[in-house]
Amino acid sequence: MTSTSTSTMLSLASASLTASLSVHENLKGRLKLGGGSLSFNKEKANPFIKTKSFSRISMVAAIKVSRFEGVTMAPPDPILGVSEAFKADNDQKKLNLGVGAYRTEELQPYVLNVVKKAENLMVERGENKEYLPIEGLAAFNKVTAELLFGASNPVIKEQRVATVQGLSGTGSLRLAAALIERYFPGAKVLISSPTWGNHKNIFNDARVPWSEYRYYDPKTVGLDFDGMIADIKAAPEGSFVLLHGCAHNPTGIDPTPEQWEKIADVIQEKNHIPFFDVAYQGFASGSLDADAGSVRLFAARGMELLVAQSYSKNLGLYAERIGAINVVCTSADAATRVKSQLKRLARPMYSNPPIHGAKIVANVVGDPTLFNEWKAEMEMMAGRIKNVRQKLYDSLTAKDKSGKDWSFILKQIGMFSFTGLNKAQSDNMTNKWHVYMTKDGRISLAGLSLAKCEYLADAIIDSYHNVS
Repeated sequence: MTSTSTSTMLSLASASLTASLSVHENLKGRLKLGGGSLSFNKEKANPFIKTKSFSRISMVAAIKVSRFEGVTMAPPDPILGVSEAFKADNDQKKLNLGVGAYRTEELQPYVLNVVKKAENLMVERGENKEYLPIEGLAAFNKVTAELLFGASNPVIKEQRVATVQGLSGTGSLRLAAALIERYFPGAKVLISSPTWGNHKNIFNDARVPWSEYRYYDPKTVGLDFDGMIADIKAAPEGSFVLLHGCAHNPTGIDPTPEQWEKIADVIQEKNHIPFFDVAYQGFASGSLDADAGSVRLFAARGMELLVAQSYSKNLGLYAERIGAINVVCTSADAATRVKSQLKRLARPMYSNPPIHGAKIVANVVGDPTLFNEWKAEMEMMAGRIKNVRQKLYDSLTAKDKSGKDWSFILKQIGMFSFTGLNKAQSDNMTNKWHVYMTKDGRISLAGLSLAKCEYLADAIIDSYHNVS
């Protein structure tokens, strides 16, 4: 090697080391990140610098820091997280009673036969996948409003209902929340205690204030009707009162027809606006008309109201995200204006809704033959859940020798049962018995088979009596 090449290499090494040491000294000072800065202490380990020492020389390399460093890990969803935990459990006896999705007696997902027929019709017709209007499929909007209120209802005949197709129940509720935030600024929404886990998230994200009204009475495992009425009366005039049209989630406890009348009286007296969440029409009792009774009662009084609908449960269209928001107004002119603003709100959210589920509903509800087949399948599904509810009650009363009254299970309706178990007892259900459920004590009877009722009864009895 020549002296010239040796000299050149030494010069390059010296320059590289000088630059490295310079970077090191600069990083000992302050590293600017966005609008803030981070200080470095040479005596402490530095998370942003990896150092390798060679004799007296430190070689330094800076690691790039994410601009999303301040984004924290979100907690798991309290409902959907149950399914994730269930999948990770390898025990053969495990039960998933968390998510509200219908299962067969073999605990398998069920696609309704009438849905398959409706889809076959769509294939035969060669229907396209063009964009829907912002408000959704016209045929769907027509049949869903008629299904809810009744085709001969004056609110339908007088065109006083603004109906917009939404992204199932959640999306429909969110669109309504945006309407409240924009046109009723400062108005509060009253929510039952307890309620479906996503209700509060929806109103929080829409920046709509909310408070709770009493609903569940842990002493009776029933409805705290007096508390409910008192809280609705005490709310600021003109509040929105969120009501579960049927099969209250999570309790399964519904007001009686007489109690619904009194609830309507108080809401009218306080000039409140009723806001119904109808996720189980036809799926609760097996009757579409019976399950819409509360909504129709309020509409018959001439009240303006909001109703969110979902077809996830009653048609099993969980993944299609098909539902609607309906706003009943005092005039057709008001309904037209409200619909225009719902469309305006929907446009920047998602532009327009999906078409597949809307066409399924329109085909099923709009065709007399398919409609009757659907009603028969709904009665079958609702009947299976009723049988499971009865078998669970029978198993509990036969096995539990303490004399505890389990009859509240039979008084509840729909796919859920509120067991009255607290968080510690619910944890025992999962940790010891491999029964996956929400921590508020709710179980989905739609995920239970007759064959598993005795096992579940053993788990409930053990958790109730042996865990404080």
